[in-house]
Amino acid sequence: MIGDPRFFPGAGPYPLARLAEAAGATLAGAADPARPITGVAPLQAAGPDRIAFLDNRRYLPALAVSRAGACILDPSNAGQAPAGMALLLTKKPYLAWARVAALFHPPPAVVPGIHPSATVAPDAVLGRGIAVGPGAVIGGRAAIGAGTVIGPLAVVGEGVVLGSACRIGAGVVISHCIAGDRVVLHPGAKVGQEGFGFAEGPDGFVTVPQLGRVLLGDDVEIGANTTIDRGSSADTVVGSGTRMDNLVQIGHNVRLGRCCVVVAQSGISGSTTLDDFVVVAAQAGVTGHLRIGRQARIGAQAGVMEDVPARTDVLGSPARPAREFWRAVATLYRAAREGRRKAD
Repeated sequence: MIGDPRFFPGAGPYPLARLAEAAGATLAGAADPARPITGVAPLQAAGPDRIAFLDNRRYLPALAVSRAGACILDPSNAGQAPAGMALLLTKKPYLAWARVAALFHPPPAVVPGIHPSATVAPDAVLGRGIAVGPGAVIGGRAAIGAGTVIGPLAVVGEGVVLGSACRIGAGVVISHCIAGDRVVLHPGAKVGQEGFGFAEGPDGFVTVPQLGRVLLGDDVEIGANTTIDRGSSADTVVGSGTRMDNLVQIGHNVRLGRCCVVVAQSGISGSTTLDDFVVVAAQAGVTGHLRIGRQARIGAQAGVMEDVPARTDVLGSPARPAREFWRAVATLYRAAREGRRKAD
């Protein structure tokens, strides 16, 4: 069930005109602007009072038999919709869907207050309207912006600065960090811990002091159980709007630009720089001291061992430009087939 009210309190109903406005879409089909819609649902399950969306032509058969009262879709697919369905037409259906779904299911309202079991240092500075959950700890000289939520058992270390309207999930640990506004850290994320730095001495390893910070821009979102090491001789920086999936590892001194995307189980080694709008797909690894250019894309499970130019797609390990990679794969398969024929 989508939007189970036990977990996702809803808003609405809203008239179609309001949904079209939120979506930036044009009404068409059987679209009475005043018709009320009570919520969102997938094409296969939506009823006459729900709105669905179509962003992939693979699901056109589901659209043809859907009972949804309204659907967000590209104008090129409008002819496939059943009669009687209201249409919200846009060239970006998924973006429109995100906006409409957020209208029906906005983030939970902040309920200000500090739970009796929380520990807050006397010299911590707390903004107006913050919420601090059970067992949470806020260290000395920390500063928490207005409207921020600190979840159960989260730890905000000494001197940490969090901007306004941040959401810090259960079990998060933050140290040596300065964060902007509207930063989201999902449960279990760890930010600001000591980076992996050591020198080899005659009697073993000597830890190198990690003296930098983690700087998080506005609107950064960090997935569950992701770890971001603080800098060693410089800061680790995550640019505004960047999103990280669950189980990502960011090494010390890494610098991520604006609106980068780093997908689950990826790792970026120390002192590597990602320019704006870089995408790192799942389970990719990037070695240290590299530069990944603006809008470059790193394919899933790629192993990046050298700089990547801007707007370049790379695949494989060691990672190569996508066309070169696929040519090599095709050559390898041809050689394998020829080898089998000769063996036969």
